Amino acid sequence: MENKQSQLDKRLHWTTIASEKLLLAIIGIATCIASALYIYDMFLAKAITLPDLFMLFIYVEIIGMVGAFYSTNRIPVTLPIIIAITALCRLIVMQSKEMDAFVVLGEATAILVLSIAALVMSLKDRISLEKIKNLRDSASSK
Repeated sequence: MENKQSQLDKRLHWTTIASEKLLLAIIGIATCIASALYIYDMFLAKAITLPDLFMLFIYVEIIGMVGAFYSTNRIPVTLPIIIAITALCRLIVMQSKEMDAFVVLGEATAILVLSIAALVMSLKDRISLEKIKNLRDSASSK
């Protein structure tokens, strides 16, 4: 019974990995297409604004996130947080003139909270990597 469960877990694990890689490939391709179309629209408008640059930066971050997954087989948690920060900054830049001051303050607070979360996650990753290195060093010295 336990052996059958182990085999099922292995098959499910394979399908999870395959579907994750396939979906991230689709996201990467769709992001490249979306960025090309966005650049084409800027070309037709003959104007490049700050929100346009933020949008291109978001596309680059998404492509970087997909690339990070393919090189390390994991998505660093800080990358989606940084994408969210960039998206909020874009919203503030695009709509700050028409927005209520409390809405701008709320979005700025959200950026602050996300920034703190990114800092905490990067510190956690750094501490985890140091622990792994210390464990390897102590294991190799024995």
